[in-house]
Amino acid sequence: MDDVKARVSLDDRLNEAAAKGMTIAVWADIKPDRTFIHDPDGKTHTWGKVNAQANRIVRLLRAQGLQPGDAVALVCSNRAEFVEVLAATQRAGWRITPVNWHLTADEIAYIVGDCEAKAAFFDTRVAASAAAAAQCPGLKVKVAIGGDLPGFLNYDQALAPLDGSDIPDPVLGNAMMYTSGTTGRPKGVYRAQPVIPVQSLYAMRGYDHETSVQLCAGPAYHAAPLAFDVRGAMGAGCELVFFDKWESEGVLGAIVDKRVTHMHLVPIMFQRLLALPEEVKAAHDVSHVKYIVHGAAPCPPEVKLAMIDWFGPVLNEYYAGSEGGAGFVISAEEWLRKPGSVGKRPALLGSKILDDEGNELPPGVPGKIYHQLPPGGGFTYYKDEAKTQKSRVGDYFTLGDVGYYDEDDYLFLTGRDAETIISGGVNIYPQEIDNELIKHEAVEDSSTVGIPHDEWGEQVRAVILLKEGFEPSEKLAQEILDFARANLPGFKVPRGVDFATELPRSEAGKIQRNKVRAPYWEGRARQI
Repeated sequence: MDDVKARVSLDDRLNEAAAKGMTIAVWADIKPDRTFIHDPDGKTHTWGKVNAQANRIVRLLRAQGLQPGDAVALVCSNRAEFVEVLAATQRAGWRITPVNWHLTADEIAYIVGDCEAKAAFFDTRVAASAAAAAQCPGLKVKVAIGGDLPGFLNYDQALAPLDGSDIPDPVLGNAMMYTSGTTGRPKGVYRAQPVIPVQSLYAMRGYDHETSVQLCAGPAYHAAPLAFDVRGAMGAGCELVFFDKWESEGVLGAIVDKRVTHMHLVPIMFQRLLALPEEVKAAHDVSHVKYIVHGAAPCPPEVKLAMIDWFGPVLNEYYAGSEGGAGFVISAEEWLRKPGSVGKRPALLGSKILDDEGNELPPGVPGKIYHQLPPGGGFTYYKDEAKTQKSRVGDYFTLGDVGYYDEDDYLFLTGRDAETIISGGVNIYPQEIDNELIKHEAVEDSSTVGIPHDEWGEQVRAVILLKEGFEPSEKLAQEILDFARANLPGFKVPRGVDFATELPRSEAGKIQRNKVRAPYWEGRARQI
């Protein structure tokens, strides 16, 4: 009974702290010298140290004039400083935007400027940091993590002399993630009210702050690893093991050596783990793993079944986006009864399947999936009311996915807006690629699509219409790919080029990307 009272008392304390962005401060008070973060380079960081650094960051930026409601950008790989900056913004009332550091300098600079950041932290391991910061005249403060950059404050040196004790006046901060637009620049997903996780959520996932260990093997800037791995560890009070580059045997070894209990993975990670030699898998006991959550990309049923056979019924799938969603989740046990489903229609927020005219469709008939907005309106696309309204029908919004409900109200995904490619769990928006390819002297028009790939799910392929006077050839295809490589981040560069004599267009003259995509997927049961 005393243990139950103590647990309830701690939960109350943590819930109260979460409303002020001070959850880490509670854990730092309980176990200041216990390890919190394992960096990829082997360094460890205690709860007390991370919490003190967060307080120092608050004092540093307040001294530079930042006020609650101001924006802070974070361009940082998976390392302790990512968590320290995040924790500082949570308790100082700032709005943080973690930036995809795989982007080009121009793309990073656009997001830093668009989110209206007053301060930005740049990782020196990100090659584009200095060039991106140089394009951001609105920054009051530029801080270099992990070393020196000309014109930047050095993270360690700037924080060292400051007071690390808990700030006396915490204000809950917010976060704004960016999701790329289908026809233009990325857009911030803005919520007026921060999301505050409650301790009961961590209890449902089987966390124990004394023994649980969280793995973060995906980029922390991405919405899912940030929510499930980073903020999961921060809220549940467990150790966090960071990887900044996937290496299958190394990840499996860390799961065993660090006694990892919880992790968020995407299907390509499943496939790579499963591809390890049988003797390697057999040599690693994974029976201590309690909870694997996955989403971000469709998972082939045979891959998921193989993971359940290996790790046990600990897989839990979700379906949502950076914008949120109705809250679809499905346990391994449910999925085995309904293989291929992403979960039952949620009771809390509504979801419905609509045709192009806005009519609700019956079970078994695919249509666009719409999610009910939470009370208060949920999200808006930052500074883009037109995009916000385009995604909505009444108080419902769509992520562009297509699916159907079966007779038992379980949702199955069957397709997706052709404007989105998901390769290895990463969203890629083809218009951004086409905008670059048409700058090549030989390209009249371009329609980039996602084609099937056994490991990545989809692979980026450019379908090119050449200008008069140019003839298709392997040499020209390679020249176009080299041109793309010089102007796009690596993950957006097409893996191949196909030449077409015409590209299908609507009456309005717009390329019908779904028709370009269709032949590549012909004969496949799944279209995503």
